[in-house]
Amino acid sequence: MELFLMALTNGIMVGGIYALVAIGWVLIYKCSGVLNLAMGEMTLIGAYLSLTFYSMGVPFFLALLISISIGFVLGILTERIFLDKLIGEPVLAVIMLTVGLSFFFRGSIELIWGTDTRVFDPPIFSLEPIKLGPASISEVYLWSFIAAIILLIIFVCFFKYTRWGLAMQATADDEMAALSIGISARFVYAIAWAIAFVAAGVGGTLLGNINGLNISVGYLGLLVLPAVVLGGLNSIPGAIVGGIAIGLLQNFTGVYLDRFFPGAVKEIAPFVFMAVFLLFKPYGIWGWERIERV
Repeated sequence: MELFLMALTNGIMVGGIYALVAIGWVLIYKCSGVLNLAMGEMTLIGAYLSLTFYSMGVPFFLALLISISIGFVLGILTERIFLDKLIGEPVLAVIMLTVGLSFFFRGSIELIWGTDTRVFDPPIFSLEPIKLGPASISEVYLWSFIAAIILLIIFVCFFKYTRWGLAMQATADDEMAALSIGISARFVYAIAWAIAFVAAGVGGTLLGNINGLNISVGYLGLLVLPAVVLGGLNSIPGAIVGGIAIGLLQNFTGVYLDRFFPGAVKEIAPFVFMAVFLLFKPYGIWGWERIERV
């Protein structure tokens, strides 16, 4: 029972961080119908920026705020420089451009920060686990989960109550109708990329505090894809539920199946689950079902 509770709590905690990064996927897809395959590298950039400022003596939360601000600007610049000219072009062309961006970002990261594993030193969170009944939770997991939930609430409120958020939803629902009432699609796409950069960077920073930071953390971008598919590619609540579900799936398979199938079965399980899930629910739990008549 103690092992079960540990897998359950850690799965929920990590799932909250996955949900945060999943929102970045959903934002860009909702607005433009594009799968951003550079999300993992965007996660790395935000994490390395936070680590750099923290290593310079800046307090962690201030370092995180600075990296969020830089990530916001980088998101707008990325959309303006690389993607703005492709508005209205075939979706496949935009997706292939995001593949190119992922290699460009990864090469830039390796050039600036190298490939060695780096940690936040001194540690930001205590190494002493927190007892919640019979379960023990690492402090970094707990605070990372709390931070992720706070940011998720902020994002949900942003889309529900602000003009920018409502404009993004209108563009996602019907781009032509949104344009007809004066909403700028270019502005919406730029803000979507900016917020996606912020969400990915915060998620990467929280994960960097858990396991250290190196180029392999960029794998998170693809690891979160099953969470996005599960909830629905255009559903923010789906991204939250999917992220937590994949976090639980990873931890339970790691605890109960690693002994029978050694070799990182927990990393494979989400993709096996995604492949099976797509056979029965190709649009996800809350995704929009598109019916085309010919």
